[in-house]
Amino acid sequence: MIILVVKYLIPKGYKGITFFPFIILLHKKDKQNEVLVNHEKIHIRQQFELLVFPFFVWYFIEFFIRFLKHKNWNTAYRNISFEREAYSHEKDLNYLKKRSFWSWVKYF
Repeated sequence: MIILVVKYLIPKGYKGITFFPFIILLHKKDKQNEVLVNHEKIHIRQQFELLVFPFFVWYFIEFFIRFLKHKNWNTAYRNISFEREAYSHEKDLNYLKKRSFWSWVKYF
């Protein structure tokens, strides 16, 4: 995992984004935000499990379906199974030590 700070790569309204093996953050101070970094580390694990490219295919298909259902960008984003897992466990800094393989499926 490599943490970079590149504000021009972060979509408006977000603090970070993950493209295995990179966590890209909006501000340098965000490197100290353990909850945000943990959230992105959970995405690193999810991407690794799905061999990266299938993760993004699944992510965007699921987002599209949820957007059609909810007709709201933020609601659709928050209901993606990968995001639900990451948001549910971002404050548990030991989560990745005890997380089982493909745990995101429970949130689908």
